[in-house]
Amino acid sequence: MPYAHPEALVDTEWLAAHLDDPHIRIVDSSFKLPGIAPTAREDYDRGHIPGAVFFDIDEIAEPGTSLPHMIPSPELFARKMEQLGIGDDDRVIVYDSAGLSSAGRAWWMLRLFGHHNVALLDGGLPKWKAEGRPLETAVPNPPRRRFSARFDPALVRDKQALLGNLSARREQVLDARAAGRFEGNVEETRPGLRRGHIPGSRNLPYDRVTDPQTRRLRDAEALSGLFRDAGLALDRPIVTSCGSGVTACALAFALHLIGHPGAAVYDGSWSEWGLPGDTPVETGPAPAKTP
Repeated sequence: MPYAHPEALVDTEWLAAHLDDPHIRIVDSSFKLPGIAPTAREDYDRGHIPGAVFFDIDEIAEPGTSLPHMIPSPELFARKMEQLGIGDDDRVIVYDSAGLSSAGRAWWMLRLFGHHNVALLDGGLPKWKAEGRPLETAVPNPPRRRFSARFDPALVRDKQALLGNLSARREQVLDARAAGRFEGNVEETRPGLRRGHIPGSRNLPYDRVTDPQTRRLRDAEALSGLFRDAGLALDRPIVTSCGSGVTACALAFALHLIGHPGAAVYDGSWSEWGLPGDTPVETGPAPAKTP
């Protein structure tokens, strides 16, 4: 069973052969939670794939909000991409330091703002390093290029949309957090948040879509099985969620890879829904089958 969108994934051998292609832009979009040292930026400075620019999820975000790394305006996103030397005619290759943790966020944001010529490096930096491929510490200074941001509202959801979906259940909600957090058995990683999940949602921890040894994406048949086992109908709309809208994008990427027409991402995710307030919360495992 082949991937429906094999062009969304490139391997390390292909990227090594295209490092000097003037229309290939390589993006390191690694991310770590606040307080974890070294930071993702410090890791990048110590060694990254040659030519890679750093996509700072916290900086390429809407300023002045209390929620972490919310999507920026199209104008701000375009300006940030131009500063990174990413233009309309470029093919963008994204990776992160875990394989597929935060790279999906950069992939999704580029598509959200109309740039569909973007692919993910299969296995990410771990596979690149394991093969002894080159790293550099120099920070590239690419020339600015024109980036035309065209926002696609179909790929994102907000809290009001999720509240409305509680009764309508038109969209299936899939949570990318670890099972303990989804079920409410462990404390949240961000202080002050309630435990549990959005009522009616399903759970598939994001790291299950990759092989734990190689960090590569599982094959299409295995991915389809994971989503179905989580209780999803792959012919119905899906919204992915997580702690703060980052690893939800890993599930959105895997769904795209196997041909789902376009999972949306709940940008605020649990960092918004889990705040003290009137949003309803469930605990415990998801029901065995889709209602």
